[in-house]
Amino acid sequence: METMQQHEGHVQICFDCAAACEHCATACLQEDHVQMMRDCIRLCRDCADFCKMCASLTARDSEFMRQFMVLCADVCDACANECSKHDHDHCRACAEACRRCADDCRRMSASA
Repeated sequence: METMQQHEGHVQICFDCAAACEHCATACLQEDHVQMMRDCIRLCRDCADFCKMCASLTARDSEFMRQFMVLCADVCDACANECSKHDHDHCRACAEACRRCADDCRRMSASA
């Protein structure tokens, strides 16, 4: 039962991160200097996709979920680092969600 609760918590953290990344990418497209936000948009879109896949693999208890969690944590770190370069509220919120997800991915992958 504890493992199922851990999985459910991790799935929610991944989906929260994906939502923050999608919001950030969309908001970045509305910024005045959208060209300066290009790397942020790309990483947010990648991170959202990785987080959604990580949530799906976790929910189905895939035999590959632990390896994917490690990769997802790396993508979340990259996105958090890029978003941290910008002063926009949406970038700061995204960076925070990415750090939380990266930490949880590492914690979950280590508890094999």
